[in-house]
Amino acid sequence: MEARSGCEKGMPRLDLHCHLDGSLSQRFFEKTLGREVKLAELQVEPDCRNLAEYLAKFALPFEGIQSAENLKLAGYDFMRSAKADALDYVEVRFAPVSSCMEGLDVRTVIESVLAGIRRGEEEFGVACGVIVCAMRNHSEEQNRNMLRVAREFLGEGVCAADLAGDEALYPMRQFTELFREVKRMGMPFTLHAGECGDAENIAEAVECGASRIGHGVAMSGRADVMELCRDRRIGIEMCPTSNIQTRAVADFSVYPMREFLDNGLLVTLNTDNRTISGTTLAREIRTARERCGITDEDVARMMRNAVEVSFAPDELKHELLGRFEG
Repeated sequence: MEARSGCEKGMPRLDLHCHLDGSLSQRFFEKTLGREVKLAELQVEPDCRNLAEYLAKFALPFEGIQSAENLKLAGYDFMRSAKADALDYVEVRFAPVSSCMEGLDVRTVIESVLAGIRRGEEEFGVACGVIVCAMRNHSEEQNRNMLRVAREFLGEGVCAADLAGDEALYPMRQFTELFREVKRMGMPFTLHAGECGDAENIAEAVECGASRIGHGVAMSGRADVMELCRDRRIGIEMCPTSNIQTRAVADFSVYPMREFLDNGLLVTLNTDNRTISGTTLAREIRTARERCGITDEDVARMMRNAVEVSFAPDELKHELLGRFEG
């Protein structure tokens, strides 16, 4: 298990932006694919040039999550890694339609992942909420049908929805009506936005009802968009290691975490893809301290922010917030 530093003792540790398929272990793939799997097949290369190259690393993970049994194992495997990272609460996201390539239906996919998650919660003592992702490259019909099925599981393991994929090719304006419908369905959502250099995607995501933004680094220097997020109390799910790997930000020296905190944004610190990025939340905390000008007090603030903007039940939020006072 990842050790906590002295300043973290008693403080809850949360990861709100983490993809299931990008966070499965080498052991999981060797078991499900029935062959030796090198870590280099799963982790992004140091010379990765952009988000599209980063997303290409998901090809192998998709192979491993095309059966109900493998999806159960995936949920359990993920929870094992959450325990190893000393997490108290985690929200894991995945795209159900991406596991329907070999005949499974969306309902079976969601049920299978939830079964694995529940087993892991019971065994490892880590609380978890599941976020279902619509994908930018999927058809509107596929996304809408998936979200309608997922809505039936809201409060029964599923906690929210999301939109993921290549933001540069599929900007937010193409999906605003879809997520207005999600809002009408009474389903909360976070949206990947501002990962690829266009701050307008962030503003559009907020205006159509997102309560959180995935990444959001493109609003650096945009006082108007930061003001919008601050005034609406929008959670900002920052993922430093991933953002450097995808070249969303050129270098840690200009990573905008300090800027966003100083502008009063509800910044949270997250892993994005534990295996593909080769990271853990413990490592992200160390990186933020060593390379982004983040103090121990900032870490505590971001964890408190994470409790506030999480999609966790109110009772769990109250319990987690109480630990800051202890």
